[in-house]
Amino acid sequence: MPFVPTIAVVDDDQAIREAMDDLIKNFGYNSCLFSSAEEFLDFEPRSEIDCMLVDVKMPGLTGTELLAELNRQGDRPPMIFVTSYDDERTRKAALSGGAFAFLRKPVDVGALIACLEAVFDGRPSV
Repeated sequence: MPFVPTIAVVDDDQAIREAMDDLIKNFGYNSCLFSSAEEFLDFEPRSEIDCMLVDVKMPGLTGTELLAELNRQGDRPPMIFVTSYDDERTRKAALSGGAFAFLRKPVDVGALIACLEAVFDGRPSV
């Protein structure tokens, strides 16, 4: 049975979560949806998550705060930010914190799929 990666979508916008869920499944991946960073942190077993698509601006912990917390805990899956909040300071913080990529909403589907393929093929971030 071939390996099918599971991608976590962490976004407070239900419509975005549902759209990402459809997109991820259409490209042959599994998905797991979370409405907040805190909900993701409470999820067990997190080891089932192979990659994360994360919004920056969310109530409670932000996406960059989630990244910092997961870095502190260690053993974090690759994280791709997908956000409409795209200022240079946030982008630099995310990428210097170890984010794999930082994409702007509305997301370019081709760019997102290229990022996911790079994650699962072990290629450098794009």
